[in-house]
Amino acid sequence: MTVYLDCNATTPVIKDVADLVYKMMVDEYGNAGSRTHNFGADAKKAVEKARGQVANVVDADKTEVIFTSGATESNNIAILGLEPFGLEHNKKHIITTKIEHKAVLEPIQHLEDKGFDVTYLNVGESGCIDIAELKSALRDETMLVSIMHVNNETGCIQPLADICDALNCHDAFLHIDAAQSFGKFNAELCNRRIDFISASGHKIHAPKGIGALVMRKRGFLKAPLTPIMFGGGQERKLRPGTLAAPLIAGFGLACEIACKHAEQWQQNALSLKASLVTELDKLGAQYNGENVSPFVLNFSIPEVNSEAAMVVLKGVVAVSNGSACTSKSYTRSHVLIAMGLDDKRIDSAIRMSWCHMTDELPLVQLINKFKQLM
Repeated sequence: MTVYLDCNATTPVIKDVADLVYKMMVDEYGNAGSRTHNFGADAKKAVEKARGQVANVVDADKTEVIFTSGATESNNIAILGLEPFGLEHNKKHIITTKIEHKAVLEPIQHLEDKGFDVTYLNVGESGCIDIAELKSALRDETMLVSIMHVNNETGCIQPLADICDALNCHDAFLHIDAAQSFGKFNAELCNRRIDFISASGHKIHAPKGIGALVMRKRGFLKAPLTPIMFGGGQERKLRPGTLAAPLIAGFGLACEIACKHAEQWQQNALSLKASLVTELDKLGAQYNGENVSPFVLNFSIPEVNSEAAMVVLKGVVAVSNGSACTSKSYTRSHVLIAMGLDDKRIDSAIRMSWCHMTDELPLVQLINKFKQLM
């Protein structure tokens, strides 16, 4: 039986979550926008309960949560939705990093093509930004700082507390892509200096196709976002369309469960990771990145090509060598390139990621397969 080790791409759905989604699809299938009968009222009640469950993850108010199809859409709303504000107030400078997900880099590139100026922060081999570089990059006209909390390829955790401190005396909006950290590393995400948080349900054991954008108010002022889609007044007029009430309810329950078990899940992940590192050390593995999430390990074994390794590992483990969003054709990881790794190390890089549902790793089989390629 193949052991699934690609949880950074997507996680299995918790049974209680799947049961709730099924129940709402089959038995409680009302449209949350329908006001004339109990089916609609019950669906709306389920949505609002989930809104509160999502908000609780980061100590937000439920009115600060809008539901989206996932972190990609949330990122686009947070970034592109600020364009009119930037133009009106002549704040056309954006700061991001070279290791962001394409769902951040491409919307920012779109604004850059339209005349916005973008500073791309460097990372060294650690995979983490230099706070001094962030501070020096800030300008009076800086509108937005957008930084991923936990990198999807390496698991490197950016220093959110220091990032927030660096912006305390600046009015730039701070957007955090928390797809890999929402429900797992919540304490730093509770910082009120963070204006926007993007999350995906399928990274924390909810179904695919649901996510959220947390938009914190500054005092009593709402974030000056404008919609990037049109066709209805749902979700505070920022995200039109019929709400996917079953998926939303499942996402909410997954958030509640994740918060309740976060510490236990981290300890389980650390144990799995330690056992893997012990065995990989014997093969001379190099580990890509520092200050890494316990749920992922990105490593390179000298002279072992990752594409060849994934072929050999089929039937043993399901792994990847980069982001699922760019896996249709192999190109060297922009994240590992930005970290300054050489081509051989990048071509050898493999990402393994797990969750609390991962009972154990097939270490003997793994090591034997790697040895076949050495």
